[in-house]
Amino acid sequence: MTDLAPPRAAVDVVRALQEAGHEAWFVGGCVRDRLLGRLAADWDVATEAEPEVVSALFPRVIATGLQHGTVTVVADGLPVEVTTYRVEVGYSDGRRPDAVHFTRELEDDLGRRDFTVNAMAWDPLTDTLVDPFEGAADLHRRVLRAVGDPVERFTEDGLRPLRAVRFATVLELEVDAATRAAIPATLSTFRKVSAERIRVELVKTLASPRAAWGMALLAECGLLAECLPEVAAIDEGRWAQTRGALARAPEPLIPRLAILFHAGGGAGVALKRLRFSNAEQRAVLHLLGFRDLEPGALGTDAEVRRTVAAIGRGAFSDVVAYRRAWGAAPWDAFEARVAEVRALEAPHAAKELAIDGRAVIEIISEPPSRRVGRILEALLERVWEEPTLNTEDKLRALVREVAAGVSG
Repeated sequence: MTDLAPPRAAVDVVRALQEAGHEAWFVGGCVRDRLLGRLAADWDVATEAEPEVVSALFPRVIATGLQHGTVTVVADGLPVEVTTYRVEVGYSDGRRPDAVHFTRELEDDLGRRDFTVNAMAWDPLTDTLVDPFEGAADLHRRVLRAVGDPVERFTEDGLRPLRAVRFATVLELEVDAATRAAIPATLSTFRKVSAERIRVELVKTLASPRAAWGMALLAECGLLAECLPEVAAIDEGRWAQTRGALARAPEPLIPRLAILFHAGGGAGVALKRLRFSNAEQRAVLHLLGFRDLEPGALGTDAEVRRTVAAIGRGAFSDVVAYRRAWGAAPWDAFEARVAEVRALEAPHAAKELAIDGRAVIEIISEPPSRRVGRILEALLERVWEEPTLNTEDKLRALVREVAAGVSG
């Protein structure tokens, strides 16, 4: 059974603050995850002690967010964020508070948070839960509900609607009706959110086993048209097929992104706009290049080798995962056939041939050029047809014949 107890080092931070005469509580996601029986990634602490007081209590402290009252205490190598109780004033940019004021009241601090399930505090030393907004009851009911007025919460921080979808998707919650209705009503604030922050939430949503459900909720709330208008533009029939493919797909990000863009277009523009890395953009576009791959169409061993070479060994499993999600084609048989052909140990790239470019240059008595590379590719085609040709002597004997058919 997974140990859900907080790390001893994190509890020691709470203990040290309390022994110094200060309130100290675990807050936010770690409390929520513990109640859900999930392993918490981080254990964050809230206290009425101000940052300079906290810093004086511990030997190793990093000033990670002093303007917001946050320092990171490094306890036995574990980073623990410790934040002073605070209230926030004004959100003119729709993302960050214009001003932060410290407070001595825990409930004031909890009241500034986004959702009731994230607005709880727990004292691990006394096993006391502070839950002024009934977040534990909402978890029991499997409901995600904003703290207070959801329109106000979403107007303060434009990212919160997208976080609502992500939390509901990942934690398997239903969004409260009033909270859900506030999303389309506050899209003007959402439009102020940076592409980088949107990407982070989308990636976390797509990584969930309920990704298809989450993407449907994005569409219903109007967020999909804001985040991915290229995907939102496809018709309902193709959108239903896309959701079905997402529901069948394994969890790696690249195949799921390819599935999103399979029925429409604009993948390159969308991924660049959302600041996906160049490698991620290339990987998704590469998969989409095989949107019409049909395993039953591969006949000879040479055709299999040619296809595997075009896919690339590193992308093979992603291409199969992407295409398998779309239907009942015999992908198991395809993978078995590829494994069988690979076992024959024929090369899959020119660099795996028994001779290299220097040998070709020597034989044809020409300086290095692109033609040399094309000759090697032509030799590779011959080897795909007949793998026994991949010896140095046999390939050297073929070079002049092959070169005669390769233009400069």
